[in-house]
Amino acid sequence: MLRFNSDYWALILGGSSGFGLATAKKLSRHGMNICIVHRDRRGAMKRLEMEYQEIRDTGVQVLTYNVNALSPEGVQETLDGLQGGMGADGRVRMLLHSIAYGNLKLLSQEHPEIDANHERLLNKLSQELGISKDSLQSTFDKLFDQGEENLLGVASPAKYNNDELLQDEDFALTIYSMGSSLVTWVHEVFKRRMFAADARVLGMTSEGNEVAWKGYAAVSAAKVVLESIARSIAVEYAPYGIRANIIQAGVTDTPALRLIPGNSHLKATAKLCNPYKRMTTPEDVANFIYLMCLDEAAWANGNIIRVDGGEHISG
Repeated sequence: MLRFNSDYWALILGGSSGFGLATAKKLSRHGMNICIVHRDRRGAMKRLEMEYQEIRDTGVQVLTYNVNALSPEGVQETLDGLQGGMGADGRVRMLLHSIAYGNLKLLSQEHPEIDANHERLLNKLSQELGISKDSLQSTFDKLFDQGEENLLGVASPAKYNNDELLQDEDFALTIYSMGSSLVTWVHEVFKRRMFAADARVLGMTSEGNEVAWKGYAAVSAAKVVLESIARSIAVEYAPYGIRANIIQAGVTDTPALRLIPGNSHLKATAKLCNPYKRMTTPEDVANFIYLMCLDEAAWANGNIIRVDGGEHISG
């Protein structure tokens, strides 16, 4: 099994679940030391300690910081600790930005015609089949929740909060946390001369960068900002040996996805579209991030790379 230089570290922003945690596990199995920044409540710590112990059991060094990655204090505490922990020879080989913290509100209220159209379809089915509407809807929803994605068109429509709509401050918070905060971290790691001579900066985007998912407007804006910033990092930091790329994962069942309004409909659509008839997993993405950390991936710079099993092209 290939093992990385023992002086290499992965700095993972958002490593308590999903892509970040899967990446930490994958890279640790190949000998890369791990520094995880996360923000979790006390109730989640028992589970996290078990996850992080699994990483420690691979024999690498592991540092974890339960801090606000978006605050100057959180950045300083993390980098002070990492700088001391990795010693004089340690260097950050890979920085992964996987922060999932933003607003998932609508821009405008849902039009009542959407529910009315569904109601008309349900009435027709009820009359044709001689089964009550309530019984039909209950059966459709039960089977849909059990993974029968072909019932997407007859399952109850996704429900959204019509009372709280996106405001300017929602965009500002989301764009910084999921987008432009990458600049802060890259700048601070670089200023402290902690990057390896051949370093990788990676960020996570989604198909919501181009497709307008309801309730995703602020996150979509943040993802596009992240992509733009990564391209600039790719150009301006290239003379210092830093490569920057963005990974566009397919729809993946993570805690972050489950917060998106209508996520069950997104998952069903992804499985129907994907040529492999399944969703992307965090491990699929972690495996690719591992490849991006290899010496042979050094010439990849400034790209948005899809890791989705063909979901995008077959949609």
